[in-house]
Amino acid sequence: MKNRITAALLAILLGGLGIHKFYLDKSGTGILYILFCWTGIPSIIGLVEGIFYLTQSDEEFRVQQGLSSVVNTSGTFGGSSVSAADELRKYKDLYDEGIITREEFEKKKRELL
Repeated sequence: MKNRITAALLAILLGGLGIHKFYLDKSGTGILYILFCWTGIPSIIGLVEGIFYLTQSDEEFRVQQGLSSVVNTSGTFGGSSVSAADELRKYKDLYDEGIITREEFEKKKRELL
Protein backbone atom coordinates (compact mmCIF):
# COMPACT_ATOMS: atom_id res chain seq x y z
CA MET A 1 0.00 0.00 0.00
CA LYS A 2 1.37 3.35 -1.05
CA ASN A 3 0.90 6.44 1.07
CA ARG A 4 0.07 9.66 -0.78
CA ILE A 5 1.78 11.85 1.82
CA THR A 6 4.97 9.76 1.71
CA ALA A 7 5.04 10.00 -2.07
CA ALA A 8 4.53 13.78 -1.87
CA LEU A 9 7.32 14.27 0.67
CA LEU A 10 9.70 12.10 -1.33
CA ALA A 11 8.85 14.08 -4.48
CA ILE A 12 9.42 17.44 -2.77
CA LEU A 13 12.57 16.50 -0.87
CA LEU A 14 14.23 13.93 -3.19
CA GLY A 15 12.36 14.48 -6.44
CA GLY A 16 15.53 15.40 -8.31
CA LEU A 17 16.72 11.82 -7.90
CA GLY A 18 13.33 10.31 -8.72
CA ILE A 19 13.01 8.54 -5.38
CA HIS A 20 9.24 9.07 -5.38
CA LYS A 21 9.01 7.31 -8.75
CA PHE A 22 10.79 4.26 -7.36
CA TYR A 23 8.44 4.36 -4.35
CA LEU A 24 5.47 4.35 -6.75
CA ASP A 25 6.96 1.38 -8.67
CA LYS A 26 7.76 3.47 -11.75
CA SER A 27 11.41 2.48 -12.03
CA GLY A 28 11.81 3.52 -15.66
CA THR A 29 10.82 7.09 -14.90
CA GLY A 30 12.95 7.01 -11.75
CA ILE A 31 16.00 6.07 -13.80
CA LEU A 32 15.29 8.97 -16.20
CA TYR A 33 15.17 11.34 -13.23
CA ILE A 34 18.56 10.04 -12.04
CA LEU A 35 20.08 10.37 -15.52
CA PHE A 36 18.98 13.99 -15.83
CA CYS A 37 19.35 15.05 -12.18
CA TRP A 38 22.41 17.16 -13.05
CA THR A 39 20.16 19.50 -15.11
CA GLY A 40 17.90 20.42 -12.19
CA ILE A 41 14.80 19.75 -14.29
CA PRO A 42 13.77 16.62 -12.34
CA SER A 43 13.97 18.66 -9.12
CA ILE A 44 11.48 21.18 -10.47
CA ILE A 45 9.20 18.45 -11.78
CA GLY A 46 9.46 16.59 -8.46
CA LEU A 47 8.46 19.72 -6.55
CA VAL A 48 5.43 20.24 -8.78
CA GLU A 49 4.47 16.57 -8.52
CA GLY A 50 4.79 16.67 -4.74
CA ILE A 51 2.49 19.66 -4.48
CA PHE A 52 0.08 17.97 -6.88
CA TYR A 53 0.05 14.80 -4.75
CA LEU A 54 -0.74 16.87 -1.66
CA THR A 55 -3.72 18.53 -3.34
CA GLN A 56 -5.24 15.23 -4.50
CA SER A 57 -7.60 13.04 -2.53
CA ASP A 58 -6.49 9.49 -1.75
CA GLU A 59 -8.92 8.15 -4.36
CA GLU A 60 -7.65 10.53 -7.07
CA PHE A 61 -4.07 9.60 -6.20
CA ARG A 62 -4.87 5.89 -6.38
CA VAL A 63 -6.55 6.21 -9.78
CA GLN A 64 -3.87 8.49 -11.26
CA GLN A 65 -1.03 6.24 -10.12
CA GLY A 66 -2.83 3.04 -11.10
CA LEU A 67 -2.58 1.66 -7.58
CA SER A 68 -4.87 -1.06 -6.27
CA SER A 69 -4.89 0.44 -2.77
CA VAL A 70 -3.54 3.40 -0.91
CA VAL A 71 -3.15 4.17 2.76
CA ASN A 72 -5.95 6.44 3.98
CA THR A 73 -4.42 9.82 4.85
CA SER A 74 -7.61 11.83 5.28
CA GLY A 75 -6.89 12.36 8.99
CA THR A 76 -3.29 13.46 8.45
CA PHE A 77 -4.06 17.15 8.06
CA GLY A 78 -7.05 17.48 10.35
CA GLY A 79 -9.75 15.69 8.33
CA SER A 80 -11.84 12.94 9.81
CA SER A 81 -10.23 9.55 9.50
CA VAL A 82 -12.41 6.47 9.20
CA SER A 83 -10.78 3.07 9.19
CA ALA A 84 -11.56 0.47 6.56
CA ALA A 85 -13.03 -1.74 9.31
CA ASP A 86 -15.45 1.01 10.34
CA GLU A 87 -16.47 1.57 6.73
CA LEU A 88 -16.97 -2.16 6.24
CA ARG A 89 -19.15 -2.35 9.36
CA LYS A 90 -21.25 0.52 8.04
CA TYR A 91 -21.80 -1.24 4.72
CA LYS A 92 -22.50 -4.55 6.49
CA ASP A 93 -25.22 -2.82 8.53
CA LEU A 94 -26.71 -1.39 5.33
CA TYR A 95 -26.66 -4.86 3.79
CA ASP A 96 -28.24 -6.44 6.89
CA GLU A 97 -31.00 -3.82 6.81
CA GLY A 98 -31.68 -4.59 3.15
CA ILE A 99 -30.70 -1.12 1.95
CA ILE A 100 -27.95 -2.37 -0.36
CA THR A 101 -27.65 -5.62 -2.28
CA ARG A 102 -25.10 -8.36 -1.65
CA GLU A 103 -23.31 -7.38 -4.88
CA GLU A 104 -23.00 -3.78 -3.72
CA PHE A 105 -21.69 -4.93 -0.34
CA GLU A 106 -19.14 -7.28 -1.94
CA LYS A 107 -17.98 -4.55 -4.34
CA LYS A 108 -17.41 -2.11 -1.46
CA LYS A 109 -15.71 -4.84 0.56
CA ARG A 110 -13.24 -5.47 -2.29
CA GLU A 111 -12.57 -1.73 -2.63
CA LEU A 112 -11.90 -1.32 1.07
CA LEU A 113 -9.74 -4.40 1.45
